[in-house]
Amino acid sequence: MVDILHRVGVVAPLDDVYRAVATPEGLAGWWTTDIVGKSEVGGQLAFRFGDLGGFDMEVLELDPAGRVRWRVVDGPEEWIRTEVSWRLDQRGEYTIVQFAHEGWREPVEFMHHCSTKWATFLMSLKELVETGHGRPAPDDVSISDWH
Repeated sequence: MVDILHRVGVVAPLDDVYRAVATPEGLAGWWTTDIVGKSEVGGQLAFRFGDLGGFDMEVLELDPAGRVRWRVVDGPEEWIRTEVSWRLDQRGEYTIVQFAHEGWREPVEFMHHCSTKWATFLMSLKELVETGHGRPAPDDVSISDWH
């Protein structure tokens, strides 16, 4: 198994960053504007990216002290049964976001693409919380012929 791991510091209170990764309204501000579902443990969230498809996530953990974790239940085969998580830690004026997309079976080319896309979306999260404006899909950064 291989994992995508990223770390970014956001100049904002932990509560603000938590809302951005734990609520549909927050997620729509930096990841994709097309979200359906409830963010509650045991619930599901569906994220769509236009013609590119999307992902359905089962919410496994929501802890306002700084932890959010989902399991992918539908989407591209490479994503099925992987887990996406955020660990947040307040350090002075920064909230440190430790992001993981864990459980990939092998480091295929699609994983490399997804790693870069996650990085661009994490920068969108940082922009949203720090400035009030992120770059969610469909207005996200295009990185290749896969978007």
